[in-house]
Amino acid sequence: MIIGKKMADALNEQIREELFSSYLYFAMAADFESKDWPGVASWMKVQAQEEMAHSLKFYNWINERGGKAVFKAIDKPQETWESSLNLFEAALAHEQHITSCIYDLVKVAREEGDIATEIFLQWFVTEQVEEEANASEIVEKIKKVQNSQNGMYMLDKELSARSIAPVASSAE
Repeated sequence: MIIGKKMADALNEQIREELFSSYLYFAMAADFESKDWPGVASWMKVQAQEEMAHSLKFYNWINERGGKAVFKAIDKPQETWESSLNLFEAALAHEQHITSCIYDLVKVAREEGDIATEIFLQWFVTEQVEEEANASEIVEKIKKVQNSQNGMYMLDKELSARSIAPVASSAE
């Protein structure tokens, strides 16, 4: 079955959302790397790579279903954040926005009767639960230690341990 125009258009918009997410997280990484927080910067670079992998999953899905991936302009992200708490609160808010976008895609798939795409999107629904939980957990950790230089140093070291998983295909 060839993907319908409405579904393809919605998925192409999600490619733009995912690419913007990658761009945003790279901007966050750059800001905190310049502020000498290598662990925070590393965590954000891994997040940026994950978002790029998500855009590739959408790209592959559209093309595998007989559609065409179309690329739209990406807005310029914010360049600086006041603190690591402010940064991770912004990351959490952004992930909540992406969750809303994914839910909207599921609704379109249901409206269009595109069962295959709805099943494909279930991976992203689960991924967003994890994304929000991860960002929320870090926000709470920062709140606990933000007034302690040693605590922030240890948290920065902890964040540097995150690594990127291999890029998955749309079928995974």
